[in-house]
Amino acid sequence: MADKLHFDLVSPERRLFAGDVDQVAVPGEEGDFGVLPNHAPFMSIIRPGAIAVMNDGAVERTFIHGGFAEVTPAGLTILAEEAIPMAELDAGEVAQALSDAREDVATAKDEEEREQAEALVVKYEAMQAALAN
Repeated sequence: MADKLHFDLVSPERRLFAGDVDQVAVPGEEGDFGVLPNHAPFMSIIRPGAIAVMNDGAVERTFIHGGFAEVTPAGLTILAEEAIPMAELDAGEVAQALSDAREDVATAKDEEEREQAEALVVKYEAMQAALAN
C-alpha cells in the first residue's frame, strides 16, 4: 500500500474529517498548495476558498473561511474558523447573501459596520468562486 497522509479538519462546531488520504489541496494566503505524504513541515494562514481532499481517485471539497494549516511529520491539520462541505452550499442562497452583504456595505452607518459587511462580501465571493469550480 502506498503512503498516506494523515489529515484532520476541525472547525469550532465539529471535527469534519480525520483519516488517511492521498493528498490535500489548500488555498493558502500566499497561494494554493498541495500536501502529500512525507511533506516538509510548515504552517500557513488559509484564505477563503475550497480545500480538495483526494483519496483513492475520489475528491471531496469543503469551503473554508479563516484558519490555518499546519503540516507536521504526523500529517496535516486544518483548524478552520468555518468549514462547510461544498455539497451543503446552495448557489442561490450564496448569491442572495452576497447581494445583501454588498447592500450592507453601501448602507453602513460607520466604519466598523462597513468593515464587517466587506468581510462578508469577500467570504461570499469566495463561496461563489468555489461553487463555479
